[in-house]
Amino acid sequence: MEDIHIFAFTHRQLEVNQIGLLHIALDDQKQKLTGLKDEFQIDEIMYVSTCNRVEFIIRKDKDIHLTEFKKYLQYLFPHFNAEQIKLFTQHVEQYKGIESVEHMIKVTSSIDSMVVGEREIITQIRKSFDACRAYGITGDAIRLMIRHTIETAKRIYTETSIAQSPVSVVSLAYHTLRLKDIPLDARILIIGAGVTNTNMSRFLRKHGFTNFAVFNRTKSKAEVLATQLKGEAYALNELPLYKKGFDIIITCTGADTSIIDKALYTHLLQGDTDPKVVIDLAIPSDLDPEVAKQFPMDNISIEYLQKVSSKNLEKRAREIIHVEEIVDEAVEQFKLMAHERKVEIAMRSVPQTVKEIKATAFEHVFAKEIENLDENSKETVEKILAYFEKKYMSVPMKMAKEILLKK
Repeated sequence: MEDIHIFAFTHRQLEVNQIGLLHIALDDQKQKLTGLKDEFQIDEIMYVSTCNRVEFIIRKDKDIHLTEFKKYLQYLFPHFNAEQIKLFTQHVEQYKGIESVEHMIKVTSSIDSMVVGEREIITQIRKSFDACRAYGITGDAIRLMIRHTIETAKRIYTETSIAQSPVSVVSLAYHTLRLKDIPLDARILIIGAGVTNTNMSRFLRKHGFTNFAVFNRTKSKAEVLATQLKGEAYALNELPLYKKGFDIIITCTGADTSIIDKALYTHLLQGDTDPKVVIDLAIPSDLDPEVAKQFPMDNISIEYLQKVSSKNLEKRAREIIHVEEIVDEAVEQFKLMAHERKVEIAMRSVPQTVKEIKATAFEHVFAKEIENLDENSKETVEKILAYFEKKYMSVPMKMAKEILLKK
């Protein structure tokens, strides 16, 4: 665990839109992260990107100083200028060793999130790990840490009230929209058919909204969500051709830059001058900031939701003490688990070594003596040695664990 390093960019240090610049599109992650691992001889790497944080979890048997991590950023984001690189190297949070484990537990249990009690983070961490494992860039150390953090987070959500009446970014956005007393037949454009927009859409459908048009880069995914909403499905490139107008836009795509500029927004209005509602849940923002300035609208952005969500910290502050106790206990448990894992790895070669000793004894050291035995005696000797071979590992493993428990 001493080789684990975490470099985190969070809402505490940076604006959400700044964090969004560190977003790596899903289609590019395998190539970029695998390339980074090979280029800098990294043992394991995991990449996490959510609406309010980007984290790089790295295992390397050498210290990673900020000057080296700067090279990682330059490799992954060659389009960054000097000022951007300076911004991120000055506002990165760094964790190492057991501090990394504690940090990940706090992240996964949401007490380090923009919205405390937001259970979505546990799914996001699991999916990030599964993706990086599929890319072949994680290994035993990160697997062990992530498994333990997820188990601890589940315990926290079960044993505390931190997630009671949870308020996720999606539910915050929905409740903010509902306060505006919008008619249930309002024309709603859903841009992006990922998890965030799917969850938001289900809120709307459940509470009676009926008029949906879904746009997505892959039209088949738009069709799946549109079927659930009893709406219409379009490919994303059909958006500039859409002429039915709208009252609400809900957008959350994986685009690296804004997709709704002045020209597109003007087209979508179809001459309508009434104020609209735009819910932009994308990182980076799908809505060009200039559009929000030039047109009358209620712009419900991630930045706005961040301000609203901060009020929830007071409501859940009492539970954080209980959560911190569980976190401390989990960190101590992980120290023991890590030590045990070290012992297991160190002893991997023992069974094979025992087999080789047994073979040497039979074939060389006691070959003559065994040759003089009758068949029944040979069989008995074989059984005795096989029994010792099978049971041999349990004794040293038990002793090693007892020693670790006494530390």
